[in-house]
Amino acid sequence: MELFGILVIPLLASGFSLLPLGRRFAAPATLLATAIVLGLALAVALEASRTGHVAASGQWLTCDGLGALVLLLVAFVGFTAALFSWGYVAESVKRGRQKSIHQYYALYNLFVLSMLCVPLLANVALMWIAVELTTLLSAFLVGFEDTPEALEAAWKYVILTTLGAVLALLGFLILYWGSRVAGMEPFTWIGLVGAAPHTPPALIWIAFLFILVGFGTKVGLVPMHTWLPDAHSQAPASICALLSGVETTTVLYVILRLFPVVSAAPGLDARPWFIAFGLISVTVATLLLIYVRDFKRMFAFSTVEHMGIILVAAGLGGADAHLGAAYQMTGHAIAKSFCFFAAGATVLSVRTQEIASVRGLVRSSPVAAIALLAGAFAIAGAPPFGLFVSEFVILKAGLASGQYAVVGLLAFLVVIAFCAVMLHVNRMAFGTPEREMHTWALPRTCKLTLAFAAIPLIIIGIYVPAPLFELLKAAASAMGG
Repeated sequence: MELFGILVIPLLASGFSLLPLGRRFAAPATLLATAIVLGLALAVALEASRTGHVAASGQWLTCDGLGALVLLLVAFVGFTAALFSWGYVAESVKRGRQKSIHQYYALYNLFVLSMLCVPLLANVALMWIAVELTTLLSAFLVGFEDTPEALEAAWKYVILTTLGAVLALLGFLILYWGSRVAGMEPFTWIGLVGAAPHTPPALIWIAFLFILVGFGTKVGLVPMHTWLPDAHSQAPASICALLSGVETTTVLYVILRLFPVVSAAPGLDARPWFIAFGLISVTVATLLLIYVRDFKRMFAFSTVEHMGIILVAAGLGGADAHLGAAYQMTGHAIAKSFCFFAAGATVLSVRTQEIASVRGLVRSSPVAAIALLAGAFAIAGAPPFGLFVSEFVILKAGLASGQYAVVGLLAFLVVIAFCAVMLHVNRMAFGTPEREMHTWALPRTCKLTLAFAAIPLIIIGIYVPAPLFELLKAAASAMGG
């Protein structure tokens, strides 16, 4: 019942936002819908952590530990972004830069719905459709401000990720062909794992490469990442929180699902490819972080870095590394969404995204400065935040498995990325401004979002509740750990 409700409620909220009456109440209706979805997702996550599997609607909707983790992250960021949107979008409309608010919320609910479908749909073909819908629906939100730059970013986003989706589709068609050759009927992840030992390894290998490159485009893996900084610099901050915090995670979820499929095939090993793509992405993202000039683009490049770290963790293999990957996914979704809320608050305060133009923020807008510093420390992996713990677990697992070169390079890059992010944010917060900056007041819902989103940001680095830890272990097990 919970799985069905999770998909129906955003659809109803989207439709309500388009009604004449609903146009006036689109923001509170969306907030209520996402709050209900969050409650239902929490119930599903608790059940999945206990039983390992939740199913509904005649097995059309299923959710194991990994799916439940992604579902919970999408629901949480969907709720916080809806709360942030209430004041942020209204303030932007006052400046005359957006279309009507009800269109924003109608698209917002559909975008959240498409992401919720990815970990819930049992059929792999339907899941590919859901992934593609995340692109089509979010593209309108990326270009929502109707500026030439925003429209160009949205167009680039659609073209590149759609080309990637076509490659991924070819991969899934090959997997379907292979499952038929093996005589296996259900085209599900469980069915593919069961069919893998009886499927020609060449088919699985070709399909894996097509999907890794195709969906790697949407995740933002290098060299297919070029759309990501443009989209994040132009989209509303609330949409950036969804794009960077959880949309990339939902697509990465699909790639991680391939790991047990390839592992079950005789003579195939996906780990070197995961490590290679991951390290290349972390390396390039770290270099870009050093020279970035726009703080929203800075957080976008940080997403490329963290997607690479998760891939490396999956490629290291073993229960501990996969646990670190699951923890990294959780920490990144919470921290990165908070970072974009902080970035959005900063934009509302100073009306610029240029790093060099923001100095002395701690004096002119203390709330935005404190949020930006907290987000930067969290996403850079400083203690006591969750990403410090997850990266420590990943590096420790790599050392235990004897992969010293990979661990050494990854640790070096993580330190450089930390220094780059903190250097930029430190100058913004504490630097001496060349001239006095005029600042604007923040909407109350934006402040409330920062306060609410900071709670899990701080807690998961200090204490992991037992149900969450069980969910993380179940997610690691689903990866093959």
